[in-house]
Amino acid sequence: MRDVAATELMPRFRKVAVERKHDGSVVTEADRAVEAALVAALPGLYAVPVLGEEMPPDLQRALWRGAEWCWCVDPLDGTGNFAHGKRYFGISVALLHRRLPVLGAVYDPNTDEFFSAARGGGAYARANGQVRRMKPAATVPLAEARVEVGRFKRLGRVTQALFHHAPFAKLAMSGASVLQWCHLADGRFDAFLHAGEQPWDFAAGALIAEEAGARMATLMHDDYWRCDPVADWERSVIAARHPALFEEWKRWVRAHL
Repeated sequence: MRDVAATELMPRFRKVAVERKHDGSVVTEADRAVEAALVAALPGLYAVPVLGEEMPPDLQRALWRGAEWCWCVDPLDGTGNFAHGKRYFGISVALLHRRLPVLGAVYDPNTDEFFSAARGGGAYARANGQVRRMKPAATVPLAEARVEVGRFKRLGRVTQALFHHAPFAKLAMSGASVLQWCHLADGRFDAFLHAGEQPWDFAAGALIAEEAGARMATLMHDDYWRCDPVADWERSVIAARHPALFEEWKRWVRAHL
């Protein structure tokens, strides 16, 4: 991931134009180049198919529903930030078994930070040549929490409450889910809310956060990892670093749905 970022991603920073995909989301030449490099490299580590964000939708759905094992890749999360010169974007790779991540890795090429987790094996952060295990921290009350939000316009009545009746201390919308998950895991903020992520957005990051002690649910279901191959292609997120804060945050969000 680090090598691919150096050769395919960062040389294109601030140098590529934004295009629109079929679903209205943005894409650049950098997204495609990074994905192509990862698709070529990952089967050399473990010979299973690669599900990538920039692949045709019919191929994506076929792999999600039918592959027992696959890699799941977000080649550039935070494309809008990348294209506009904002240094908040990352690369995400996960290994899925029957749609559940067993291994996840996220790389931030701007800070040279690497976050990783294996299911049941804890979550780790690497920076400046040092590796440390990320551990659960003491809780804070919701009134003191720092919150990250994604796709807030799709949250309906919750959106109004977030901006007009916010029960927390600080709200941010950084625009790259894979880093938001990891920064939640590392205690850089306390709670997370997202209206809907696709597999490449959550596969690595949600595992990293969970292995670091975070708790998570969707807007409607307490079991975040429920895996209906059709209904759970896209899933919302309510998450927090500590179980007590999570319960308080979840109650507040669902009360405003």
